[in-house]
Amino acid sequence: MGTVDEKVEVAIESGDEEIEILFSGTSSPTRRKAVNFDLESETSPLSSSNHSHMNTSSDHLTNSWIVKRMEMSPFRTFYIVLIRAKINILLPFGPLAILLHYLTGKHVWVFFFSLVGIIPLAERLGYATEQLAFYTGPTAGGLLNATFGNATEMIISIYALKSGMVRVVQQSLLGSILSNMLLVLGFSFFTGGIVHCKKVQVFNKAAAVVNSGLLLMAVMGIMFPAVLHFTRTEVHFGKSEMALSRFSSCIMLVAYGSYLFFQLKSQDNLYNPIEEVVNNDQEGADEEEAPEITQWEAIGWLAVLTLWISVLSGYLVDAIQGASESLNMPMAFISVILLPIVGNAAEHASAIMFAMKDKLDISLGVAIGSSTQISMFVIPFCVVLGWIMGQPMDLNFQLFETATLFITVLVVAFMLQEGTSNYFKGLMLILCYLIVAASFFVHVDRSSDDD
Repeated sequence: MGTVDEKVEVAIESGDEEIEILFSGTSSPTRRKAVNFDLESETSPLSSSNHSHMNTSSDHLTNSWIVKRMEMSPFRTFYIVLIRAKINILLPFGPLAILLHYLTGKHVWVFFFSLVGIIPLAERLGYATEQLAFYTGPTAGGLLNATFGNATEMIISIYALKSGMVRVVQQSLLGSILSNMLLVLGFSFFTGGIVHCKKVQVFNKAAAVVNSGLLLMAVMGIMFPAVLHFTRTEVHFGKSEMALSRFSSCIMLVAYGSYLFFQLKSQDNLYNPIEEVVNNDQEGADEEEAPEITQWEAIGWLAVLTLWISVLSGYLVDAIQGASESLNMPMAFISVILLPIVGNAAEHASAIMFAMKDKLDISLGVAIGSSTQISMFVIPFCVVLGWIMGQPMDLNFQLFETATLFITVLVVAFMLQEGTSNYFKGLMLILCYLIVAASFFVHVDRSSDDD
């Protein structure tokens, strides 16, 4: 039964025997539906065209059911995560590294294949995190992206710490900060400035200032133990430096927890520009972007990928020393430059992609947010973990490394103070990273030699 306002119009055209039904009413928009009938004599049997029409309809229903079943199939998820992306062509390098470890024992090839095999895993880890962010919302999704974006570095650091390679942990985490702040942010500014060369790209200055302040606080926590050590002003030589590092690490963890509460709960106005941009982008892209896997599938793949990265990280750490000796390459260069580039491969690609789409706030969150998390959470966490494991992990990163971090934070802070970016700023950051890489290539780590 329809309402009074609804009307039915039937128009029959004698030429095509077409019946056009028009439904209109107040409760729904006007809809037209055309149904074609092929009329024949009453005495004739059912025509073959009706049979084909019925067969086509049944085939369409069957095919749609199969498609839906395939969409629910785990094989589709396997295809999306591990086959569809072009970077997955590098996945076999991981098993090859394990085979070479047991068959040949050549550290150079094990190190190289492990390094290459971790690249697609880090990228796929970022993809699974993005899929999970569809279900958790932008706030929790941003935190998940930052956390799992640093999962590779964190896993490598834990394995190195377990093996007693404290300098590898310190230098790899330092290199991750330098790589994010100079290389990732530099390429984001550069590519974004090239693509949008006719306008000035802007980002949320308030959020950048807060992150710069946290980075300077991290520099303070790392610098004081080094200054205390090299000025020989400790009350108890060696012990005071370690005690200060552990105390400062606990303070930095509290500061990072307070920062998360400040960012997510108490200071919404400070981050409104970012949220408005994200909301507008989501409203415009709802039809284009949708989760490709379910929430539990994303969680399952996060667990599987993290486990596989953990396995490869163990072989990678075991091969570092042998690879350094075979290649005649300083351990500092491998730890500070090569390892972080692999760990930041996924972040590097996503930050550049967002910059090219003129979403600099997200690119800045990927690069600077990741550096903030490593300096204020991952490094202090490793100090506390080393404390629990009985390893002498401290915040004394040695004078050369500490000075490099201090200058880098100052350069990036000056680049961010205007709230604008262009390709020249990006080029400057990239060139600064090349200077840092060259410096570590000719740097001799006396601490590791002593150990």
